[in-house]
Amino acid sequence: MKLTDKIELLPRLGQTTAKRLHYLGLETVEDLIWYFPFRYEDFSQIRLISDVHDGDMVTIHGQVEIIASRRSRRQRRVLVEAIINDHSGQLKVVWFNQPYIAKTLKAGEYVYFSGKVEVNNYGTQLLNPDYEKENQYRENVHTARIVPVYSLTAGLTEKQLRYFISQTIPLIKTIQENLPLEIISGAKLMSLADALLNIHFPRDFAALKQAKNRLSFQEIFVVQYLIKKAKAELAGNTSIAMKFLEKPTKEFVERLPFKLTNDQKKAAWEIIQGVGQSKPMNRLLEGDVGSGKTIVVALSMLNVARNGYLSVMMAPTEILARQHYQNFVKLYAKERLTVALLTRGGKEINGEKVTAKKLQTAIDHQDIQIIVGTQALIQDKIKFKDLGLVVIDEQHRFGVKQRKTLIDKEQNLMPHFLSMTATPIPRSLALALYGDLELSLIKELPKNRRPIISRLVEEINRDKAYQFTREQINSGRQAFVICPLIDASDNLGVKSVSEVFDRLSKHVFPDLKVQMLHGKMKADDKNQIMQDFYAKNFDILVSTSVIEVGIDVPNATIMMIEGADRFGLAQLHQFRGRVGRGEHQSYCLVFTDNTGVKTVQRLNFFVATKDGFALAEKDLQLRGSGDLYGTKQSGLPDLKLADLTDINLIKKAQDAAELFLSKYVIDDFPSLKTVVDRQEITLHFE
Repeated sequence: MKLTDKIELLPRLGQTTAKRLHYLGLETVEDLIWYFPFRYEDFSQIRLISDVHDGDMVTIHGQVEIIASRRSRRQRRVLVEAIINDHSGQLKVVWFNQPYIAKTLKAGEYVYFSGKVEVNNYGTQLLNPDYEKENQYRENVHTARIVPVYSLTAGLTEKQLRYFISQTIPLIKTIQENLPLEIISGAKLMSLADALLNIHFPRDFAALKQAKNRLSFQEIFVVQYLIKKAKAELAGNTSIAMKFLEKPTKEFVERLPFKLTNDQKKAAWEIIQGVGQSKPMNRLLEGDVGSGKTIVVALSMLNVARNGYLSVMMAPTEILARQHYQNFVKLYAKERLTVALLTRGGKEINGEKVTAKKLQTAIDHQDIQIIVGTQALIQDKIKFKDLGLVVIDEQHRFGVKQRKTLIDKEQNLMPHFLSMTATPIPRSLALALYGDLELSLIKELPKNRRPIISRLVEEINRDKAYQFTREQINSGRQAFVICPLIDASDNLGVKSVSEVFDRLSKHVFPDLKVQMLHGKMKADDKNQIMQDFYAKNFDILVSTSVIEVGIDVPNATIMMIEGADRFGLAQLHQFRGRVGRGEHQSYCLVFTDNTGVKTVQRLNFFVATKDGFALAEKDLQLRGSGDLYGTKQSGLPDLKLADLTDINLIKKAQDAAELFLSKYVIDDFPSLKTVVDRQEITLHFE
């Protein structure tokens, strides 16, 4: 078997199960090997029956005396009951709704049972344990060890997934090291093969810690390699050193209908100084939701325009690009600057639709100072002239390949680069991930912005929340409803867009106009729905996190979040920032079915905290960096294991990446190159 083989080639893996694995993104044997557990059950200590107590998670090695199935009287569930014994005593074992077990296990067999002990009116029982028959020719997979627990999808069990991954063990043992021995020994790392074996089936907790350290190191190493490689490739370039033109800048600021905050002034000055250097600027502008990043960018582009150069701004979606375009047209109306829009959906100059030819002619004649668009900016045949500044909104890791594409279009000096994000990234995390970027922070909110009132709504008060929402809509406002999933079948027990849309539109608000939006829809359909919502053509939008980034609907005053425990605090803050964009008081109503103490404390912290950076720091502390931000929305690299609060590991990885670039060629490490290429796609294009 090879790493590139399809998973269908594994023993006892049929087409139906393969489809379920495909849903998790698992297509090949290699995908399966790199699909890591998210937690572990410690069943490594085998206990005697005489030593077990209520609530214990235990493994018992015993002989089956009797096993049979029956249907319970009250709930009519199928129960499989067994009596097992070891030399210390007997114990009753019960399984619910798994009738096949009565045929799988036979009296007289020696079996390992791992599960939870419960003492109730029926005596001491082992409830729904995993089981594994004694087999001297192979190691246990499901019992009597530290057992991995994986994220699943509907119709797939832990036991199935563990079994399939266990079938890859012989192949894992043959996997060659993908880092130079100098780096492995210098960082005191476990070998790659051992790390992959122990991340799935650890021999003990010390080995598991070493495995996590080795694989975390590699994740950070790859990101740092890309950062340092990008920096090296750009190091030899020169850019346009632009003068700070104080008079037109002051006049523009004085004409604004509001006063700039101190943070806005500081960030704008840092950017203007950056474009004043002959070395290409590469800066990340971080601003909390509603902090006014757009006006800072507008100030920067004004200075570039007055120096006689073109600015280009790229947004991740067409609707966001159009939103920026319309804002700039208004902002620059008295400055006599011309703004163009370039998306797949069309081309415009100052509100007038134009052809590609007319747009190109205007660029050639330097009649346009600012162009706003989507990926069409680098995919279209439009050629830029005298390009001085490129601004990337919500796509922090703008790729080297894309930069080169823009340089090819420019046919001249390297433009300056500014990335901007409303995703609150803690400074330590930003420095770890974006070591090649200078940082500008806007934390201070404009004084005229009303704080959003947030509430954690208990289930008993759900109807009151719906009534409040109805009152808001009756007064002319609109509402967002966010759900973690698209379909109920994606993950049992979690609110989905389809079921919430169905309930709200048919039962709760049958007299109101409710619409649905999710990421599987076509881009044109999503854009149309958002435009219709903006135009007040319907009242309530039920959506997944696809609306997280940058959409302004000033008339929306209610943000209702279902299954809030499924999102990070930083992501919840992003959702909250979709309302409160207009003159009306706005509200964020948070719902969860999880009443655990830690969940409630975390959500109460969100409700009480308005500072996005404080929320991000808290989330980093509570959950680690793994799935904190929703990588596809935020542009952050998709790290499975790395803890980005581990400064020592990050420093080791940075030093190792620098050493690798100075001494080695990545083509000599094909398996590492595959990983790097995959991460490069994640960083640059999602």
